Amino acid sequence: MTRVRVLLLNARLGPLDYRVPVGIEAGPGSIVEVPLGPRRVTGVVWEDARFPDVATVDDKRLRPLLALSPAPPLPDAMRRLIEWVADYYMAPLASVLRMALSSDAATAGEKTIIEYRIGAGLPERMTEQRAKALEAIGSRQGTASELAGHADVSVAVIRGLIKASALEPVEVNANAPYPLPDPAHGAPTLNDEQQEAARHLTAAVDAHAFHTFLLDGVTGSGKTEVYFEAIARAIESGRQSLVLLPEIALTEPFLKRFEARFGVQPVAWHSGLRQSERRRAWMAAARGEAQVVVGARSALFLPMPSLGLIVVDEAHEISFKQEDGVHYHARDVAVMRGKFEECPIVLASATPAIETRHQVALGRYEEIKLPARYGGAQMPDIIGIDLLTDPPERQRWISPKLVNAIDEVLERGEQALMFLNRRGYAPLTLCRHCGYRFQCPNCTAWMVEHKMTRRLACHHCGHMMPTPRECPECHEEDALVACGPGVERIADEVKMLFPQARTAIVTSDTLWSPERVAEFVAGVESGATDIIIGTQLVTKGYHFPNLTLVGVIDADLGLEGGDLRAAERCFQQIMQVAGRAGRGEKPGRVFLQSRMMHAGVIQALLSGDAERFYATETRNREIANAPPFGRFAAIIVSSENAEEALAVARRLGDAAPRSEGLDIYGPAPAPLAQLRGRYRHRLLVHASRTLNVQEAIRYWLDQVACPASVRITVDIDPYNFL
Repeated sequence: MTRVRVLLLNARLGPLDYRVPVGIEAGPGSIVEVPLGPRRVTGVVWEDARFPDVATVDDKRLRPLLALSPAPPLPDAMRRLIEWVADYYMAPLASVLRMALSSDAATAGEKTIIEYRIGAGLPERMTEQRAKALEAIGSRQGTASELAGHADVSVAVIRGLIKASALEPVEVNANAPYPLPDPAHGAPTLNDEQQEAARHLTAAVDAHAFHTFLLDGVTGSGKTEVYFEAIARAIESGRQSLVLLPEIALTEPFLKRFEARFGVQPVAWHSGLRQSERRRAWMAAARGEAQVVVGARSALFLPMPSLGLIVVDEAHEISFKQEDGVHYHARDVAVMRGKFEECPIVLASATPAIETRHQVALGRYEEIKLPARYGGAQMPDIIGIDLLTDPPERQRWISPKLVNAIDEVLERGEQALMFLNRRGYAPLTLCRHCGYRFQCPNCTAWMVEHKMTRRLACHHCGHMMPTPRECPECHEEDALVACGPGVERIADEVKMLFPQARTAIVTSDTLWSPERVAEFVAGVESGATDIIIGTQLVTKGYHFPNLTLVGVIDADLGLEGGDLRAAERCFQQIMQVAGRAGRGEKPGRVFLQSRMMHAGVIQALLSGDAERFYATETRNREIANAPPFGRFAAIIVSSENAEEALAVARRLGDAAPRSEGLDIYGPAPAPLAQLRGRYRHRLLVHASRTLNVQEAIRYWLDQVACPASVRITVDIDPYNFL
């Protein structure tokens, strides 16, 4: 082979042809370094036939490959997956490829990395920035840039600490092998239902064929133990397994459960890893040495040459949908990867999505049910509290009935969980004197008060400001009022009502790393925590046998608005958090506070009639031809210039195609009309399942001129309508 076609990581460039120097073997999938103008850039050799419309460049004009990466080539199945994701989600091929090469292990040849940690001495000259860095670093170890990012200081500050010997170097072997899991270690005792479910999954692993399972088991039924048996079979057969989790916070508890079953921890992949850890994990996966990888949705794009099983745990979770960059859904892409890899997929959930249930109804997925909790534990009783007839006291959010229930639990030495899916102290701060409301300067959103950090924060763009003493409009002091509750406010109320109780606040603001998650879990398991106050982060994956009470502060939150999945999400979230109660020998109770007791989803939760709820929701979707019966695609037009964004959105609306089975609504200002300083307009595409919506959108967008300052984003199968 004297010439190759190379796909670069630049989304603005198509594939380019290069000459292969003598002595280099660069077949399809090879990771290479090539010249691009005066620069050296990374790319992957691709089959010429995959780009039939790209013109062939004359041999005399070709520049040579510069280097071949020591990393293994991307397997054929991985390249086909990258192509499918780019085509289906209408993303540049280079952007998807970049996700597969998300570690410099793909190009770096060195085996060691120099990291730094706090040394024995302090610098002679201690500046404010140096003190801030040393306090933030603590026991953390990492490269200079990683430590600077964590401490929120410049790299120059870290370099100064290194020069002053306050930080000492540590040589890390980025290619150290991982210990191998033992499929015979810690084998569990399964009940009859679990054994039957495990038999189906292990047989599928043995078959080495594509098959999708829905493992539908109530909370506490032992779904994890069941799919662990399939993982054990894959290990025995010398094949790799991939487990996807929706949250980084779930990784730490999962690692402990895995270690108890297999004797060692699996290879972890998530955003909290250091550069050396990411390099080591990527290379182990690509070489086939990592037998089991567990991670967040980005782990789906790790190259794994002998993949024998994919598990998507908590498969109903909307956090599997990527909301920036490539707008893919990891659950659906996992199914497609299983198809390309010819291996089974397990979608595990106590509350499967309607889309997944529909695939079961069509016969495309096989459903395996676990209808009861393991070990004789019973599902908790769910009790409604009508806030219209039994309201909390003024300026409080916990009703008297729930307060009494918490008191009873604490007297018995048991634990309670208060759930409110709203971070911070209060969602809105206003001036009682003039009515001024604090709004983000970059977004159409209120600033959320975070009392613990004494900040007002925008949860959309991250903008922060200190909580002021006076109103910026009328300059009246002590006139600012917090409106509505967040988890911090509920925690304050809990401390006031139960001053002797030991509490833990569980949000992404408090559990930002696996280490913090481990501390939280250890505190609850040891009995050092009496009451947990948390957001959706605590609704899944945790097993606390002494937790017997769950209080849902606002069961109606999120029900109002135009989201077609609002009721389904509410049902799933509350069923998941309810599943934290009574998982051991002690029975559990769940109290739902609601002002909409007659809403269908609230009635379904109280009656426990999940099948009727899903049947009603599915029928409503079918009538509206909404997913999974029809298809949606969102077109978002944005620009830092409001007039430009509006003009392009209107031109798109005027050029909208008209055809049977295709309706286009808009343009209209997005509910979040400004985001990160960009003005936004939306159009919604509603199409039948038989229509090639991507082809229609591509043709449509090609007809409209768009200046470089305006961004058009396409979101296929959107979950976010803001």
